[in-house]
Amino acid sequence: MFIMKKITKPSFILLLTVMFYLPANIMAQYPEAENELDRKVLAFLKGQSGQWRDMNVPASDGIILYDLILKGNYKRAVEIGTSTGHSGIWIAWALSKTGGKLITFEIDKDRYEEALANFKKAGVEEYIDAHLGNAHQLVPELKGSYDFVFSDADKDWYKNYFIDMAPKLVKNGCFVAHNTNMRSGVMREFVEYIQNHKDFTTTLDKNSRSGISISYKK
Repeated sequence: MFIMKKITKPSFILLLTVMFYLPANIMAQYPEAENELDRKVLAFLKGQSGQWRDMNVPASDGIILYDLILKGNYKRAVEIGTSTGHSGIWIAWALSKTGGKLITFEIDKDRYEEALANFKKAGVEEYIDAHLGNAHQLVPELKGSYDFVFSDADKDWYKNYFIDMAPKLVKNGCFVAHNTNMRSGVMREFVEYIQNHKDFTTTLDKNSRSGISISYKK
């Protein structure tokens, strides 16, 4: 006969703590593979699971980006803050299905070079145009129109990135910002700004531990 042991309060608290701090990569539900590229990307991402450091998003947030692009059928994407390429791989993977391409910016040379290597290993390099340089200068210089932007660089410049990219976003285009759960004054100011912007409708994704704002252009 099976006997359930009573869980003591300290044990229950320990269980909740372990679950809370469990890496988001472990709990993430990866998309199903439908073709050879899917299998290559998945093999790389799962092989790297738990190893992404240096300001990369967790896999759970990568999946949110992936789903947003597929849902919106976005094709012209910009990423501000490449780091070593985790979010860029998720974005480029989705763009491979919509027929799009990603422009991404990274200021640190070592992170940039590591990202290039990761893009190649994942098999998505042909869907990415990576630039080494200061986004403060490069983002305002961007020409053309875009339908998806992911901001994950210096938080005190988020508002400026948004102001620079908003006129370049097409109708129903999406501006996504990471780490919006941060309690800093600049982040609160940014979130308040986008939530009250008359030309955008903004929601905060409750499934992201770090916080993700999603702003659609009206």
